[in-house]
Amino acid sequence: MIDHSVSVVIPAYNEEKRIRKTLSEVTTFLDENFSDYELILVDDGSTDSTLEVAKEFATTPNKIKIISNPHSGKGYTVKTGILKANKDYILFSDADLATPIVDLKRFLVWITEYDYDIVIGSRATEGATREGEPFIRHLMGLVFNLVIQVIALRGIKDTQCGFKLFKKDVAHKIFNMTLLYSGTEIKEAKVTAFDVEVLFIANKLGYKIKEVPVAWDYVDTNRVSPVRDSIVNFLDVIKVRLNDIKGRYSK
Repeated sequence: MIDHSVSVVIPAYNEEKRIRKTLSEVTTFLDENFSDYELILVDDGSTDSTLEVAKEFATTPNKIKIISNPHSGKGYTVKTGILKANKDYILFSDADLATPIVDLKRFLVWITEYDYDIVIGSRATEGATREGEPFIRHLMGLVFNLVIQVIALRGIKDTQCGFKLFKKDVAHKIFNMTLLYSGTEIKEAKVTAFDVEVLFIANKLGYKIKEVPVAWDYVDTNRVSPVRDSIVNFLDVIKVRLNDIKGRYSK
């Protein structure tokens, strides 16, 4: 058993087809490797049976927590889970497990043995692999990263991978300072740049960030709109820069 306590936060929106498999895979891994853990599933106002399936699965209330939010987007959903997490280290992972949950063990090494504050999955560093990703999605990522490098955050090759590990106090400090997504209810699913704000604040506070290559498998989704989401992401990056200029990310 690994001698560290961990919280795993999974945001979910209309994931009824895979959420049971995801929860089963994650809890099996945690049971086999950690004596002290909690799994926090935050439902983002799903209109399908995601919440019901998750509640049926949560037969160990002391280790599995289910939180129901109004539909406010992934950024606020992750923030909700992070701020409810109580273990020493906090991971947030996408519900599709495009990055395998077993990578948590590799990530922990960088925090516990090398004293990094944050370890993030990267699909763009040497050693990373990307399987099955459509060309348009890959192109969107390359262009968006260029925008981030120029406007907000240099030196990080992949801000958007949905697999990030934090020290607890670091995560709580950062997410209490985020401003972009604060719980305003929305109508549709959309891809946002909340990760950029999180890492921008982390960098501003001087936290040590480590990018670790991952084997990432693309999971098909109809939620991504290349034009709409590219515009939303670009505006998010601009808002982060403007918030900083206005001094809204003060310590």
